[in-house]
Amino acid sequence: KGKYILAEGADGSGMTRTIAMERALDDALVAYGMNGEMLRPENGYPLRLVVPGVQGVSWVKWLRRIEVGDQPYGTKDETSHYVDLMPDGMLRQYTSIQEAKSVITSPSGGQVLLNKGFYNVTGLAWSGRGRIRKVDVSFDGGKNWRTARLENPVLPKALTRFNIDWVWDGSPAILQSRAVDETGYVQPTYAQLRAVRGTRSIYHNNAIQSWQVAASGDVANVQV
Repeated sequence: KGKYILAEGADGSGMTRTIAMERALDDALVAYGMNGEMLRPENGYPLRLVVPGVQGVSWVKWLRRIEVGDQPYGTKDETSHYVDLMPDGMLRQYTSIQEAKSVITSPSGGQVLLNKGFYNVTGLAWSGRGRIRKVDVSFDGGKNWRTARLENPVLPKALTRFNIDWVWDGSPAILQSRAVDETGYVQPTYAQLRAVRGTRSIYHNNAIQSWQVAASGDVANVQV
């Protein structure tokens, strides 16, 4: 009859998370090692829950207890924390799925384009709901979009590298990427995200990331 599990950490705050049973039985695991060695304390030694497709905050560190129940537990970490405050004062029900997201990694903040000309723009995309179907890239702040190339392998719930060619003419530009996953979900703009999550949330941020390229070649983070 168990439909959910409760995972509890041994940290001072007693971090707890509810995980749906079908997700726990799919590709979740209890990890004791990483990269050929035992987990380090900062990574959750001796045990850590790993649940592909959900946000990292649900990958409970220092795991000490797993309980099975027939309904969501609604712990403090799922009711007073990691929830979104809506305009009417209500809190949006906690969700843990990592929605589709992408980010351009080159060029990105702090970098400098030294000259006009050809650049290969690259980045990463991922979705907790499955495979990335495509990534579109804009060089004018979202007015026009071009489809980027996806580099194999394109795996479910995994980082997918994308790239696209761009000839910079030396004028200011705003670079953005927009991921679409195999369910048809489209990575939102900040305005679209706020319409769903409200304006006072610092969680669940999968909005389109913008990089502004100045005429000097300096690249900086901006919000569009």
